[in-house]
Amino acid sequence: MTMVTILSCRFVFLDFDGVIKESIRVKTDAFEELFTQFGEQTACKVREHHTNNGGLSRYEKIPLYLEWAGEDFGDGTVNQYCDSFSTLVTQAVIDSPWVAGVQAFLQEQVEDKLFFLFTATPQTEIEEILDAIHIKHCFKGIYGAPARKAEAMSETICKYTIDTSDAVMVGDSRSDYEAAKENGVKFVLRRTPNNADLQHSLNCDMIDDFVSHNE
Repeated sequence: MTMVTILSCRFVFLDFDGVIKESIRVKTDAFEELFTQFGEQTACKVREHHTNNGGLSRYEKIPLYLEWAGEDFGDGTVNQYCDSFSTLVTQAVIDSPWVAGVQAFLQEQVEDKLFFLFTATPQTEIEEILDAIHIKHCFKGIYGAPARKAEAMSETICKYTIDTSDAVMVGDSRSDYEAAKENGVKFVLRRTPNNADLQHSLNCDMIDDFVSHNE
């Protein structure tokens, strides 16, 4: 429950869902709604998979879920489902509660640190969301799908000549952890009800939120 690791680094990499906004449930419900038409068993399987793989892009999940549903599909069908998902979630994410303390943290530290966002949300959608919640200006770089987190992080480190010993990734999923590990960047897990397995299996700093009493 410490912010020390984050505050000690000049370069701070952040995930979005579950780290900046409490929006994981919104997306879980949307996936389930999209696939309810294929039966309760499929919908439950979709919900469980999404809950356990929060850091994966919808472009990876939806083809898998359509396969589980026994649907023949091509790029057109996948894009249709992605568009429907976006319609369901964008405003709901904007309206989701903030992770406690994150707004103040970004605003107070933006002059001293360089913030970068790595998310599985599509690029145009995340930029729309960040505009709507008035924090887009806080980020030196914003990387959404189809960019993969590990590759985008590597490119960012090279582009800005980042000393990885002075960088930290704050995430809530295994994909966040793996992206940081692959790039030699420290990782801080933001605890959520969906990542209890990571809380037990990872040996890293963890936070519940960004409020001052965690320092």
